[in-house]
Amino acid sequence: QVQLIESGGGSVQAGDSLRLSCAASGRTFSSYIMGWFRQAPGKEREFVAAVSASGSTTSYAESVKGRFTISRDNDKNTVSLQMNSLKPEDTAVYSCAADRTAVWHTVRVTRPYEYDYWGQGTQVTVSS
Repeated sequence: QVQLIESGGGSVQAGDSLRLSCAASGRTFSSYIMGWFRQAPGKEREFVAAVSASGSTTSYAESVKGRFTISRDNDKNTVSLQMNSLKPEDTAVYSCAADRTAVWHTVRVTRPYEYDYWGQGTQVTVSS
């Protein structure tokens, strides 16, 4: 069992930056693929970014590519999402998730149902 706790959300202006963090419990964190997803009101949950178990491979949604960076620290059991040049359309609840299968596939890591554990989410609000 893995518990995920996000932090770092808040309300910012367009163009600002935020850094989200996700702290994981458990001794097997370093074997999981980690992902960030977001869900805006009235919309489906969507993929944001994912990082492989070792941290060597990443994937991003086209809408955030070049602005967001995902990283992980397996010694500290954390995964982070650095968000720069934020836009109003980035407003959503952001959640981290863990995939214990750890089978990296570019399409698979974008599917929410492939992930086994989820945090409760943190709100990010970007105003224009």
